[in-house]
Amino acid sequence: MHIRAVAMILLAAAFALPGCKFVKTADQARNAAANAFDPDKAVADIWDSKVVPYLETRGAPIKDVLALAAIDVDGAGQKYGYKAKQGNAPWTFIAKVDGVVVAEETKSRAAYVDVDVDGDAKADVRVSIGPAIRGTALRDSLDFIDFNSFKNQIEWAQFGKSFNTRVNDTLLSKLPRENLTGKKVQALGAYPLPASGQLPQLVPATITIGG
Repeated sequence: MHIRAVAMILLAAAFALPGCKFVKTADQARNAAANAFDPDKAVADIWDSKVVPYLETRGAPIKDVLALAAIDVDGAGQKYGYKAKQGNAPWTFIAKVDGVVVAEETKSRAAYVDVDVDGDAKADVRVSIGPAIRGTALRDSLDFIDFNSFKNQIEWAQFGKSFNTRVNDTLLSKLPRENLTGKKVQALGAYPLPASGQLPQLVPATITIGG
């Protein structure tokens, strides 16, 4: 009886097999690759159509942003910036820089220029010129980007880093690197709320030096 029962089970399994679908490992790998998150493409897809127009619309001369933030941080943030509603995210401000380089650091990978925008020969803002860019200010300044639309924290971090990668590859890598002090600078970008007494650290989305 036992042998007969085993035979019946094997027979049923044999009939069931044609209806099963086996996916080859190579096919699974190709499907996974096709559906994998591509942060560089995600940024490229929205850069010209959404990111730059948004920054141009929300940005104001940095001296105006700084002046309001000095007396009303939340008011300045609501007018010129953004912060995520979740958690305790700080304000990220959007600003336009139009001034003169008064100091430069171009030997470090995290290079920058300090810019005077009010004519007193003192730095009012530090503008990153890469190639290394700290933080994710550009991502964090956008009110149409939602953390919850990403699969996990890793994708969110990769997305933020890709903004910096794009800026460096398409813009900052083409900037002059010698004798920048005294040259005119125009830039549009974003910066996180600085610590008391510290210069705002602006990451540019557009920038020209000299010329």
